[in-house]
Parts: sequence; structure tokens; C-alpha cells
Amino acid sequence: MTDAMKTAWVTGAGSGVGRATADALGALGWRVVLSGRRTDALSETARLVRDAGGTPVELPFDVGSDDPRVALPTIGDRLDALVLAAGLNHPRRAWADQGMADFEAVVQTNLLGVVRAVDASLPALRAASGVVVVVSSIAGWRPAPGAGVAYSASKTALAPIVRTINDQEAGAGVRATHLCPGDIDSDFLQQRPTVPDAAARAVMLTPADVADAALYAITAPSHVRIDELVLSPVSQR
Repeated sequence: MTDAMKTAWVTGAGSGVGRATADALGALGWRVVLSGRRTDALSETARLVRDAGGTPVELPFDVGSDDPRVALPTIGDRLDALVLAAGLNHPRRAWADQGMADFEAVVQTNLLGVVRAVDASLPALRAASGVVVVVSSIAGWRPAPGAGVAYSASKTALAPIVRTINDQEAGAGVRATHLCPGDIDSDFLQQRPTVPDAAARAVMLTPADVADAALYAITAPSHVRIDELVLSPVSQR
């Protein structure tokens, strides 16, 4: 790795927004540490990053259960960007049918996984005056009953997490963005009680749309902080 090459760690890199953001960072020539639960999917993302001109490093990792400190030797002493794109929901998401084990798994991934990754990464982020992009949801910005009890609660809690990073770590040049996309045509739709059809998917955001927003925050001048960014498909009300 050259001195000029920047490093990002992307969770949820096996698909969707995580994969698209990793690909976009690869096009900028970054070294991208790729984490996710599925090794085959990570390998495909690594190929995309390599083809785009970046340097991929595969690091299988489950944010819901694994200790993020295991990633630190791979990441190195400086981390220019941390993109937290791993997410979880469950088809049974209402009070009438949700199970507590499923509820806890969603919170472990969407909230505690984010907190643990940030906590472990802060020394390397401080060293590089790095950027944290927390890929949340429009359900973390305004009420979205259909998103489910656990998902809505876990995503809403991310706003103060990001705010406290910005309040307390500005002296080290660390910046964080609460990225809140609406409906995205991605594998995540498979976790809905009713999977949208092709017509519904056609008017949704794409993972690349959200990746562009993440890159906007990551590549902003060092004196600019994007506290919160909400993007929606025109069709979403």
C-alpha cells in the first residue's frame, strides 16, 4: 500500500449498498476492507473493487455477533472511512407476530453492531481524521410503521449515535453521517413480509444511488460535515 492510498472498512459489503459503496471506493483507488457473513458474496465484491481499480481485502465478519477488534490488524493504524452498511430485519415485525429472539437479533446488528464497530475503529479514525457513514433508513428519520418494531427502534437510535460522534470527536477531525435512504431495490427486500414485485422495484432507489450519497459525505472537504442525509425515490410518500 502506498502512502497516498486511503483505507475504508465496509460492513455489509456482500450486497446492496455495501457492495455498491465498496465498488465506488475502488474506482477512487482506495484499499477497501470488505466484511460480511457470506464469503462467496465478499469474493464477488472483491472482484468488482479490483476491476474498478481498488485494492480489496476480504475479511468475513458478522457485525451482529463477532468482535470488531479482530478486524483492526487488517485495517491498520489509520482508517479514512468506516461505512456501516450491514442491516437486518425480519418478516415477522409487528407486535402481533414478532419473536423476542428475532427482535434482539435485529437490534444486535443494526444498533449494537454499529456501536461496537465505531468504538473499535475510533483510534484509527482519529489518526486519519476519518469519516463514518452509518447507513440507516428513512425509518430512522421519520416514523415508518411497516418497517417493524425492532427495525424502526434500532434505526431511530442511530441518529443520537451519529450526533454524539460529531459532538465529541470533532477535535480529532472525525466526521459522521446518518444516511437515511428510502426504498432500495436490493436483496434486503427479501426480508419483507411481502416481497415487492418488479414494477414496485423499478421506481425504487438503486444501491448505486445510495453509494453516491455515501461518497458525497466521504469525499467532502475536511472542514465540511454532512450530519444527516435523507434520500427517497420520488414514488415514496
